[in-house]
Amino acid sequence: MNRIFSGMQPTSQLHLGNYLGALRNWVALQDQYECIFCAVDLHAITVPQDPEKLRRSTREIIAAYIAAGVDPERCVLFAQSGVSGHSELGWILSCHTPLGWLNRMTQFKEKAGKHRDNAGLGLYGYPVLMAADILLYKATHVPVGEDQKQHLELARDIAGAFNRAYGKETFPLPEPLILGEATRVMSLRDGSKKMSKSDESDYSRINMTDDPDTIALKIRKAKTDPEPLPGALVELETRPEADNLVTIYAALAGESRAETLSRFAGQQFSAFKVALVEVAVARLAPINAEMNRLLGDIGELDRIMRRGAERAGEIAAKNLAEVHDLIGLLRP
Repeated sequence: MNRIFSGMQPTSQLHLGNYLGALRNWVALQDQYECIFCAVDLHAITVPQDPEKLRRSTREIIAAYIAAGVDPERCVLFAQSGVSGHSELGWILSCHTPLGWLNRMTQFKEKAGKHRDNAGLGLYGYPVLMAADILLYKATHVPVGEDQKQHLELARDIAGAFNRAYGKETFPLPEPLILGEATRVMSLRDGSKKMSKSDESDYSRINMTDDPDTIALKIRKAKTDPEPLPGALVELETRPEADNLVTIYAALAGESRAETLSRFAGQQFSAFKVALVEVAVARLAPINAEMNRLLGDIGELDRIMRRGAERAGEIAAKNLAEVHDLIGLLRP
């Protein structure tokens, strides 16, 4: 069976964009692939973090995975820092990665901004650690959003360079999986901006921890335009807020955007938002309730992560031993 690796940063609350763009797809993928999912806490510390908040967020993200339907008995769930092989392979691969490749990565430029000279080496080398995350398990496929495609392409380049350097197909070249209608969910306050954890306005996103009343309030306050819903997808191209809400409804209802428009064409947003609240609460409220239940038993969550780290570590150790032998490192 092909193997998938993916993870999310525990930097703040997961939101609807994370769920529709990634997490709900993970649930379906566990029926088709051997799946390894983690909370990538080592990536989180590329920028300053409050230690206690990081621990809390790491548990919360694992709880969200499980509440959404990822089964820790069928999948490997753990915190990235629980397997030291991520850091070790990250260093080894960094020794095989030309600086020119990293200089082309756009996310570093975006995140560092004008303070590039003060940014940490970890932020610059983030894509190499991401490559190590994937290659450590010899993952064949990686579900990614559009903003991560460049990093996955780099992981493929690094894998190919390593294989050529030692004359052996040690690492498979991981293939991207981009799934579903709602791979890019936009802000509820600005349809031209991606829904983000870092947006100052909490009304710009629906958090996975929001209760039904909060979900309803945020949808009612979501930005729209004065025109009724159109009947054709092409008419949404110049109406980003309308396009976003239609996309969200379609994804939550499990239908295409065209099907959503065929049912709501000509209606005002006041009526459409009522229907959107109903489907959003029906889909998200049970996840919220299960997250709260899981977070009420920290010991059980930690046990799940420890067991997941043990399972992941067994795979990682075997693959790292192969790498050590290839490059000439002595094993203990």
